[in-house]
Amino acid sequence: MTDEWGDRYTSAEVLALYREHDDTLIDLVAGRAAADPDRPMLVCGERSWTWAQAADATGRLAGHLRNRGVEAGDRVLVMGRNSDWHVLALLAAAGLGAVFVPVNPDFKAEEAAYVLRQSGARAILCDEAAEPVAEAARDDVDSSAWIQRLDGGLLDAEPIELGGGDRQAPCVMIYTSGTTGFPKGVLHSQQSVIAAGESFVERVRLQPHDRVLTILPLFHVNGLLYSVAGALAAGATLLLEPRFSASRFWPTVKRLGATQVNMIEAISAILLNRPGDEYVPGHGLRKVYGIRQASTRAFRERFEVPHLVGGYGMTEIPGILSTPYDAEARPGSMGRLCRHPDPARPWAQCRIVDEAGADVPDGEVGELWVRTPIVMLEYFREPEQTADAFEGDWFRTGDLVRRDEDGWYYFVARKKDIIRRRGENVSGAELDRVVAEHPEVVLAAAVGVPSEMGDEDILLVATPRADSLLTEQEVADFCGARLARIKRPRYVLLTQDMPLTPTGKVAKHLLRADATLRDRAREVDVSADQQPARPGPR
Repeated sequence: MTDEWGDRYTSAEVLALYREHDDTLIDLVAGRAAADPDRPMLVCGERSWTWAQAADATGRLAGHLRNRGVEAGDRVLVMGRNSDWHVLALLAAAGLGAVFVPVNPDFKAEEAAYVLRQSGARAILCDEAAEPVAEAARDDVDSSAWIQRLDGGLLDAEPIELGGGDRQAPCVMIYTSGTTGFPKGVLHSQQSVIAAGESFVERVRLQPHDRVLTILPLFHVNGLLYSVAGALAAGATLLLEPRFSASRFWPTVKRLGATQVNMIEAISAILLNRPGDEYVPGHGLRKVYGIRQASTRAFRERFEVPHLVGGYGMTEIPGILSTPYDAEARPGSMGRLCRHPDPARPWAQCRIVDEAGADVPDGEVGELWVRTPIVMLEYFREPEQTADAFEGDWFRTGDLVRRDEDGWYYFVARKKDIIRRRGENVSGAELDRVVAEHPEVVLAAAVGVPSEMGDEDILLVATPRADSLLTEQEVADFCGARLARIKRPRYVLLTQDMPLTPTGKVAKHLLRADATLRDRAREVDVSADQQPARPGPR
């Protein structure tokens, strides 16, 4: 036992405060509501929900969805900035056996149309800002999905009695970029979502009295399966902000009484570079997950946050490795294997293998394979890609790593054509495909280059037609009309000397190895959204 802001319970004791659940979200929430019905569960702007109120609202929202034809197995798209409606929609969909599909609210109509078409969704719940994109996407797909605002109209039905459902049934689908150039729907079961949340309780020692600030988007595994699922598992209070604001971060932490927050590496770097007068001493924040390891000491000393935790996972396999909660990590390490609060439960195992699938000794580099109970069911409607992702029951991450003799893992490189930008995976193949649609572009190749904020920036190399007057900014504007901001290149290089493989494909490995690439490229303006246009030849 410690003071009121301390860790009163071990992670196992936290879960033992509530009755055992059946690995479904409805049963988990019912147990927390029964234990402390008047404790705040959700806070979003001026709205606050106790556990009892949220349970009632979940029943009403589920009744509304059912009245409009949503059944078990149906997909429900939710498109908008973070809100309490997202969490209630997640629970209501789970109670009906439907699938909650969060969508990036920055998507353009073309991107949203792809998700709508690929998911075959029955309903789209969106905020006001996303509604025009949702309508344009529906028209483009010629879908019968109905669209409704994320507001109090969702609670107009009488509450219905919700059973827990099937713990192995699909529950959440998160779209993630892939090497094919098209996003893949990563499908997780209810059991997987809950296990991810309970594992997160262990990683950051979440307590029932913790107030979990959520600034990361809920279409991202970090925001949804760590922050939200972790707070639900701990019976903590979830504080939802629409998005991250650097200038308002510390005042928000103080005003809301936040004790825990998840970040990505770029956010920690941004905060360290902000003016000192934005910091609010005596804020009460004690735990940060996702901190940039190189920034750990500076962050702790400047902002007085005692527990800074990092980790490794993927949308397909959340929460595999973690740095210690109460000790320093090995420099450069991603951490060691995570575990569940109940040590008796089987948990993640890792192998590091060579090209033939044989294990390599500690200290040598190979591909990371993972076997874990928190694993996707499938890539939705992509059986071949699902099969390719596994070797038996081992998930093939596509990441090259090494492990030392004490079980610490170190990231080396990515085998896949993925650019890691501000905590999100961006498909290089998708950028290649989009830019290649420009009538003046012959070849296009997107690669990642190191960013001063951590992770990578996107550099787009393009070969224009020989007689073209195309400029770098025009390429950026073309991307701005078709891609979410996170996917747009920061640098553009126009060249007639694109390196090719013997089969005529772009040799991206040579681009990545070119130390002069960023110096030769032009930094472009990606701040403004552009109107879709397809310029003709000049």
